[in-house]
Amino acid sequence: MRTVSKRYPNAQVDEENPYWISFSDIMAGLLVIFVLAAVALILELTQKSEQWDDAIKEIAKAEQVRKDILREIEQELNEKNIPVRISDNDTVLRIPEDVLTFRQGRFDIPKDQLHQDIALEIGKVLFHTISKDSRWQYLDTIFVEGHTDKVPYRNSSIKGNWGLSTFRAISVWNYWNTMLEENERLELLRNHMGKTLFSVSGYADTRPVPCTNVDPDVMNTEVCPAGLLEETESQQKNRRIDIRFTVRRPALEDYQAVKQALK
Repeated sequence: MRTVSKRYPNAQVDEENPYWISFSDIMAGLLVIFVLAAVALILELTQKSEQWDDAIKEIAKAEQVRKDILREIEQELNEKNIPVRISDNDTVLRIPEDVLTFRQGRFDIPKDQLHQDIALEIGKVLFHTISKDSRWQYLDTIFVEGHTDKVPYRNSSIKGNWGLSTFRAISVWNYWNTMLEENERLELLRNHMGKTLFSVSGYADTRPVPCTNVDPDVMNTEVCPAGLLEETESQQKNRRIDIRFTVRRPALEDYQAVKQALK
């Protein structure tokens, strides 16, 4: 035993602490596990962060595509002497009443050749601009929106001004899909889910043109420096068609899943 003690001077210590080496191994193992778990968590959070970034990029791309579509339509129609303009934060193509007008209490497009040709040209430009580079895949719905002036439309069969505005939108929509060439009809266009891209809606007099006789901001001198428009002009400007573009967005469940993963 004396010989053994000389050759292995720490043998006495090991015999008095039989668990020391095992405890050290356990701590080292736990440290490795902790490091691996931390790395896995970082990788997972990085992946979720990238997913979130991808969702934001997709929204930004859709917004840019909408702007491009609207600007190209505006430019092409203006070059054809059809003055339209973009409004509502680059979401709406406004067709002024002097371009596509409606008579008081009527929802049909005027029968004269000028207005018929203008309406047809707008439909053609819409079709070709939206179809270009498959940009429809970034869109959800395009609304053909009808509007009225504040004069009550006393026809209970179509629900007053609400029905009148909706029928104006339907009239334009039907005209496009009747008069356009078969391969240019807007009813052929589909959105990112394969559903019909266009729809129609009516707003009566609830969304007036700025500075007209039903605009709540007419007293705001920054918005309407010249004040209220003359009554007849106000009514004419509100008998109009707007075309509103809405874009594809990630589903609410996608946002919630990413948010939950980042907690």
